[in-house]
Amino acid sequence: MSLAKKRAANPTLKESRPGDAGAKPEWKVENIVATVAIDMNGAKIDLNQIARKYADCEYNPERFPGLVMRVPSPKATVLIFTTGKMVITGLRDAGEAGVITKDVIKKIKGAKIDITAEPVITIQNIVASGNLHVFVDLDKAAIVMDNAMYEPETFPGLVYRMAEPKAVFLIFSTGRIVCTGCKTKEIVGTAVTKLIGQIKELEVARVGLNHDGSENDDDLM
Repeated sequence: MSLAKKRAANPTLKESRPGDAGAKPEWKVENIVATVAIDMNGAKIDLNQIARKYADCEYNPERFPGLVMRVPSPKATVLIFTTGKMVITGLRDAGEAGVITKDVIKKIKGAKIDITAEPVITIQNIVASGNLHVFVDLDKAAIVMDNAMYEPETFPGLVYRMAEPKAVFLIFSTGRIVCTGCKTKEIVGTAVTKLIGQIKELEVARVGLNHDGSENDDDLM
């Protein structure tokens, strides 16, 4: 059935073409990972001492060398190591890292462990998910996009390593994306904007798809 006949039968049917998506790309932060460094001046943090005092901590050195502390608000998980190094995961806002670090240090001091140095907090990675609102021809994208890898037999998404700004994308044919490797939300936004620009410029947005994702017969005949 031709597209004209389909539209006659269903007037609301539209065709998705490169560059004419009805909505702008959307994305949101799913997880922020931060590291914290505290200069212990050669001393070690007694993780057993912390685990004994707080019920929200788990420490099993035979399975993992760090102590796991769960912070309820802002909700996050903190990995604490004897050297004074920490890893904070589960953040939704980079500004929460300082609040959580302050709370964790307070708990460590509450376990009779002396900490005098100021913590150094570094945002290491932001994971965001989003929707480009265009269908993507992954087979073609793997050919025309630099630093792209697509092996549908093992994974349904294309892996694209953007050089500038530095970011790694998982791109799916539906236009859904996952972005990792950025250190600020501003960089995520810049990377997503550049990605949609590349997809349109390289003409890898799929033509011949209805808004429900089904194929148009015009492209199959």
